[in-house]
Amino acid sequence: MTSKFDFTFARSAKAASGTAIVLRLLDGEDYSGSAIVDPAGILPRAARKARFKGKLAARMDILAPRDSAVDRLVAIGLGKAGDLTRHDWLRAGGAAAAVLDGDDMATVYLDVPGLIVTGEQAADFALGMMLRAYRFDRYKSRKRDDDAPAAGKPVRVTIAVSASITAKRAFETAEAVAGGVVLARDLVNEPPNVLGPVEFAARARELEKLGVAVEILTEKEMREFGMGALLGVAQGSARPPRLVVMQWKGGRAKDKPVAFIGKGVVFDTGGISIKPAAGMEEMKGDMGGAAAVTGLMHVLAARKAKVNAIGVIGLVENMPDGNAQRPGDIVTSMSGQTIEVINTDAEGRLVLGDALWYANDRFKPAFMIDLATLTGAIGVALGSGHAGLFSNDDVLAANLLGAGIVTDEKLWRMPLGRDYDKMIDSKFADMKNTGSSRQAGAITAAQFLKRFVGDTSWAHLDIASVAMGSPSDEINTSWGSGFGVRLLDELVRRNCES
Repeated sequence: MTSKFDFTFARSAKAASGTAIVLRLLDGEDYSGSAIVDPAGILPRAARKARFKGKLAARMDILAPRDSAVDRLVAIGLGKAGDLTRHDWLRAGGAAAAVLDGDDMATVYLDVPGLIVTGEQAADFALGMMLRAYRFDRYKSRKRDDDAPAAGKPVRVTIAVSASITAKRAFETAEAVAGGVVLARDLVNEPPNVLGPVEFAARARELEKLGVAVEILTEKEMREFGMGALLGVAQGSARPPRLVVMQWKGGRAKDKPVAFIGKGVVFDTGGISIKPAAGMEEMKGDMGGAAAVTGLMHVLAARKAKVNAIGVIGLVENMPDGNAQRPGDIVTSMSGQTIEVINTDAEGRLVLGDALWYANDRFKPAFMIDLATLTGAIGVALGSGHAGLFSNDDVLAANLLGAGIVTDEKLWRMPLGRDYDKMIDSKFADMKNTGSSRQAGAITAAQFLKRFVGDTSWAHLDIASVAMGSPSDEINTSWGSGFGVRLLDELVRRNCES
């Protein structure tokens, strides 16, 4: 991954030209590194005038005194010491990155008086900086002046922290995570004329450089497997579908793998049940689940995770061609179950049904988690603060919720049940792909997917309202957020590695 920053970790750092970033706890009496960069005591006086208290991610930017070795002083708030979480360190790092446009060198002093800063926290601070620095501007012929400081060279950032040795080791993992999130964001942000199913599969193939085994199934192979549900979605597009299988074998040979399945509709017009024109351009992001799975596989391989992991992504384009499937069509899935297509805009569950069955049948995983920008209904229910979580396993659900709290990629568990299941029964086939009304739309979609997982532990994450167009924060100003990469990496790290 090409980063805007070139990091060095050191136990201490002298004042040097460039920007000096210091940290302060909420209502703290002193700043990190103040004796080095602010011997004249300018910061406390400036803080009183600016009413800077040290709230989390708050910033105060001042010109350095004439006799100072640094050019600029920036104070970043950390909030209360007792309340600091891992995600708070990311937010503080993001706030620091936001002030470095146009700089070529900066020094960050992390050792705050009254707080013992660990190497992991220092690495999280750097991760927050990397995530905030992300921009998707490759198609802009003219870029802002501050987009390329020092003629495109990365900003040299020295992070001064007592735990510099452990910080260097922890940073290797942070860099892997940043690479996975950036990959997922890039995929979601790409224009649909550039990223079709074949091109997406080629991007996934690049993970072979990290040691991931990648297989790409063509339309012919999927037809041999009987994937009529996935192929039915793809048949209206001139672009052929692909099913990508990614394997990372970092665990013991006897360990069951864990499987992650992603919906990869590279563009969704709705098919014959066509969507309104307003906002349809955002449907280039309807492959956010597949992007997250691909980004996760990058992280696991880059940090050499001690786990056997499978990533399966179904890649299709949903178009209203003369060959497109119609409302009323009945298709046969790989499982042998038949599906009446009521609405061709409920296509993601058709793709996932075959992908889930394939992953379960071939790999017999310990658990499966699918991610999909599946329903607008989940956004109505939860807004953009949480993704929807559905599961047949309370332990898996609890582990996911815990990982969501740590990473701040939050989930909210939604119900499943027999009454919802009845809503997708069909008079003409084994099931239909939507319920009879708009009620419980996210739940009936999950009930549909549940019919393709058997007795395997499974969770479905509906990320429609968080994978694209979610609100900006200190670590993301991108339209494509990369949601799910850090969440699932944390799940694997806490619960799956041998």
